Amino acid sequence: MELPTTNIDLGHEKIGNEKEGGPLLHCDLCDTELVHKLAQMFLPGLASACVDNTTGDPFKSPGSVAVDLRKEMIDFLTQRSESFVAESVILEADPDGEVLDHPFDIISYFVDEFVNSKRNLLSQVSGWLLSELREDKIDDFVQEMEMNGFWSLDRREKVAETLLKNVDFKNSFHCSMSFNSAEDLANHVDNCNFRPMICQNEGCNARFSTGQLKEHDSTCPFKIIPCEQKCTDSIIRREMDRHCITVCPMKLVNCPFYAVGCQSAIAQCLVGKHCSDDLHSHLLHMLKGIHREASGEDLKRRVEKIVQASSSSRLAEAHDVRSLKIIVKDLEAKLGPLEMSDMEKTSAETVVKSEDSSTKTKGGEQSTQALNSSDKAETSAILNKNSAENAVNNKDGEHKENGK
Repeated sequence: MELPTTNIDLGHEKIGNEKEGGPLLHCDLCDTELVHKLAQMFLPGLASACVDNTTGDPFKSPGSVAVDLRKEMIDFLTQRSESFVAESVILEADPDGEVLDHPFDIISYFVDEFVNSKRNLLSQVSGWLLSELREDKIDDFVQEMEMNGFWSLDRREKVAETLLKNVDFKNSFHCSMSFNSAEDLANHVDNCNFRPMICQNEGCNARFSTGQLKEHDSTCPFKIIPCEQKCTDSIIRREMDRHCITVCPMKLVNCPFYAVGCQSAIAQCLVGKHCSDDLHSHLLHMLKGIHREASGEDLKRRVEKIVQASSSSRLAEAHDVRSLKIIVKDLEAKLGPLEMSDMEKTSAETVVKSEDSSTKTKGGEQSTQALNSSDKAETSAILNKNSAENAVNNKDGEHKENGK
């Protein structure tokens, strides 16, 4: 069945009970963002009811029941919303009763109730309700209704406004002001916090009430704002993170001399200034790696001599370890060996002497061990010689006795 492309007025106007002689004109403005959100929910709800109502029926399709179910859905939601206030009072008196608070949750619950009531026997099977085939059919029917202009967005928003006014008994999401004259009403509408507006930021089409402008403006992804890292650029909010970690000149980077000991983190655009301002510190870090035995005072004096021996601009222009090390090596060759203080010399000599004495001690022990070994060898040779002579003498004595 072809879906109708024309719309009929299906909105329901809530008529309040007014005392005789009371205000006749009411401000009908509502929370624009919430109304739009509710209107977007209605179409999938209707599609679900149509699909579940015709599942397994060879003579019906979702499109063939769409018109009738739409009317039934609007009547059902209107009746439920009008009785909601009385039901909520009863539930509040019941300690076990659960009362929904937000209008979107309340109306969503009503839509689910309607969809459940329209399921036929086949569609009530849990396997069907959880199947991907059901979801695909619902999505396809939603697209079909949108393409045919069935139940347009503005018509759904009219229904949403009526339902919102019925369930929003705290007047948090719609205006409750009333006026005696059209002039007073018109003056109010121009300044009403629920007056609808569209975001003025380029690329953003968000719709909301005037009272929500500040909240939306603080999160709008299309709003142009100053760089969070205080550079001179202004960027749309959704591109801020990419800007800050890629091209922002104020992006924090490690010092080029991090490898030799400088732990500073500086803005990318201030690297040159940092290298110039901290030149003495970078030279000291580098010399510590070259002259490990030197004291801090000796290294500081060496830094001063290096700075005096070269133009400060030449040293400051070295923005990496390699280039600065080349300059320092050239200057070190011109300045000659590092001059160490007397205390350092004495300390160094003591270290050398202790090393020499330990070497000599080890050598003496080795020579003593060699002498002891040679003495043992000589003693062993003498004992062996005496043993041989005794053996010869014994044999001669035996021969003489045999001769007698």
